Amino acid sequence: MGRRILNDALRTMVNAERRGKATAQLQPISGVMISFLNIMKHRGYIKNFEVFDPHRVGKITVELQGRIKDCKALTYRQDLRATEIEKYRTRMLPTRQWGYVVVTTPNGVLDHEEAIRQNVGGQVLGYFH
Repeated sequence: MGRRILNDALRTMVNAERRGKATAQLQPISGVMISFLNIMKHRGYIKNFEVFDPHRVGKITVELQGRIKDCKALTYRQDLRATEIEKYRTRMLPTRQWGYVVVTTPNGVLDHEEAIRQNVGGQVLGYFH
């Protein structure tokens, strides 16, 4: 069920972007979702997000920037070595100029650039561009 929560939240954000909305409400939430949103915020794909009542079901309000074209979570978490991340990225993302693959590693949830820089592999959570 946890993987489905992330996928539903990301699809909600993409649909709100396509409709031209300024914010999106995500519910229920998870810790992995918060880490994924932190990476998106760090890379400039969303403006900000705010977590309400994280101990229960919780809600997240995301301020959208208008940059998200597509965002998906993988329901099967594929294992990747640090040397395989670049091949996977070129296969999954449409171009070399933009987009990030999000990987959960022993060092935490990282995007593909940071995982390559730290030379660590892990499981692919999803991607956005």
